[in-house]
Formats: sequence, structure tokens, C-alpha cells
Amino acid sequence: MKKIIFITMLLSVFLACKEETKKENVETEAVKEISYASFGKEIKADDAISSASMAAQYKKMQVGDSINSKMIAKVDEVCQAKGCWMKLNLDNGEQVMVKFKDYGFFMPKNIAGQEVIINGKAYVNEVPVEELRHYAADAGKSEEEIAQITAPEKTYSFEADGVLIVQE
Repeated sequence: MKKIIFITMLLSVFLACKEETKKENVETEAVKEISYASFGKEIKADDAISSASMAAQYKKMQVGDSINSKMIAKVDEVCQAKGCWMKLNLDNGEQVMVKFKDYGFFMPKNIAGQEVIINGKAYVNEVPVEELRHYAADAGKSEEEIAQITAPEKTYSFEADGVLIVQE
């Protein structure tokens, strides 16, 4: 009889320990957080709108309009000269040109394809030909491609005061 009780107690302890281990693994997986590299003003990742929502906002805006916003989007291009601008994908075939407030910080040149969260001022403006050519040269475009830029463009722009790069 003592052996049966002893074996039952051992099995109970063994099973209790085994279940506890499973619970710890589940909790560890649930607690994994996204980490960010921060540039410029310190910002939080919460309340960022999607790039599709931002595209809808831009459609309503005219040249000269601006709104304060925080958005999450994927990087299409970064200035290859020094990281002084980047272009983000708006998920509708269009892009937003992002510059950094007072040239106070720059982005790494190798973040194309990564998600970022930007905070600042969204606006619509008309970019002159000279500036468009400058951006094309920074992006590494050929002389032929640069020469084809002959008219100013209405662009969606963003002056970021803070950026978070999603770390994988």
C-alpha cells in the first residue's frame, strides 16, 4: 500500500512539473515584443496609422495643406549619399517623400524593405525640377534618367521628427 501511495505521489509531482514547463513556454512566446531602433525625437509605436489610411488622407489634401500624423509603412528607397531622405510605400502605387526635421538625424542606407514608424507633419507640395534631379542623383539614377526630369511634381511629403525602425 505504501508503494502505491509513493508511486502516485511521484507521478503527481512529475506531471505537475511537466505541465508547469509547458505553461512557461507559452507565456514566453506571448511576451515577445517588437524591438525598434530609434532616430530623432523619442516616439512610441502606438497610435500609428497604416500606410493605406495615410494614402486616403493625402488624397483629401491640396498643395500647402498639412496635418500632424504618425504612420507605419515600408521603406522603398533611402538616400544613398548620406541617408538624408527616404521614400515610403503607401500601398496604392504611390510614395511619400520623408525628410528629417532640421536635418537633425539620418537613416541607415540599407533599410529598404523594412517597416518604419514615422512621426511628424504630413503635407502636399510641388517639388521643382532641380530638387527632383537632386533626389534622383542621390538615389543613384543614371544621367539619362535624371535628364528626363523636366517638370515639377506634386508630391506627398512628410517632415519626420522621430523614426522607429522595426527590428527583426
